[in-house]
Amino acid sequence: MSDGSLNLDDFGDLIERPDSGVRRDAEDRRARTGLPAGALGRLDELGEWLAAAQARVPVEPVSRPRAVLFAGDHGVAELGVSARPAGGAHTLVRAVLDGTSPVAVLARRFDVPLRIVDMSLDCDPDELPAEVTRHRVRRSGGRLDVEDTLTAEEAERAFRAGMAVADEEADAGTDLVVLGDISVGGTTAAGVLVAALCGTDASVVTGRGGGHIDDLAWMRKCAAIRDGLRRARPVLGDQLRLLAAVGGADLTAITGFLLQSAVRRTPVILDGVVSAACALVAQRVAFRAPDWWLAGQAGGEPAQAKALDRMALDPLLDHGVTAGEGTGALLALPLVRAAAALAAELPVREPEDAGEPGEDAGRAGAAEMLDVT
Repeated sequence: MSDGSLNLDDFGDLIERPDSGVRRDAEDRRARTGLPAGALGRLDELGEWLAAAQARVPVEPVSRPRAVLFAGDHGVAELGVSARPAGGAHTLVRAVLDGTSPVAVLARRFDVPLRIVDMSLDCDPDELPAEVTRHRVRRSGGRLDVEDTLTAEEAERAFRAGMAVADEEADAGTDLVVLGDISVGGTTAAGVLVAALCGTDASVVTGRGGGHIDDLAWMRKCAAIRDGLRRARPVLGDQLRLLAAVGGADLTAITGFLLQSAVRRTPVILDGVVSAACALVAQRVAFRAPDWWLAGQAGGEPAQAKALDRMALDPLLDHGVTAGEGTGALLALPLVRAAAALAAELPVREPEDAGEPGEDAGRAGAAEMLDVT
């Protein structure tokens, strides 16, 4: 991609797995702490994963995390597939900026900076700060059930924007990204992507969304995903065309962000069904990329469960959080930080110190007593 052209096949060569040799060193270090195997549960696995991602033992503490939220509206929301009004994602963004949304409260409590990237919000750009809107590709997206959500040129711009954000975060020293989305209609687009890539029917992936829609809205959503699937299947071999057909600007940008984060060796915690769907698309582009991601939480969406299963990612938490906006992934951050702290700070015994303190002296004393008698 150095010549300016966007060739997704390049990611397969650019993305390497986290260092397996370092991971073995981390496992060896953990074995020398004296704690029984399995005593720390998944914290051991997380610590070793972070060591491999950082290529260092002992692992560095997670000290510069960032929550990155991609925002956009989806034309399919006009069909009444969401509990929120079509074109209303900018009100959700405003709540995050004002510090009143769940993710904003948690980010403030955990001391994690929040970054919002507007890709296709249905509002005047002047209503939001310039740093939020500077990557915007278009206003809302096409209706995925009857038309492409993006033109080919818009899809490439959105994908490159996601890559640029990943580079900006890596260059700024971000050592872990909590990834989320702010959208209306985004879970419908995600459902289409997952169903298309997993070869399943619409009803298998249609969930209730972040707003817990009623049965009639669920039926409308299922029908929209079914119609979107008809449009997605012919372009399954071209991931950028697939995203243009049914993904929208925000999901396209998230996919680019995930792939470039893997290139830059930046670990990412996925949130809900939208980030999981984008991760599944990214896996199709570069099969080693999922080694750089953690599934933060199980949100209860069937499409998310299907996508994570396909990528062999096991969620860290299962609290049924459906608020979206990275909330569930942010809840998993303290767990990851704890794993890093334990892996970095637990003292280890050197091989010559493997015995209990005083053990050799005790043996010598016993031998002398036997000689006396």
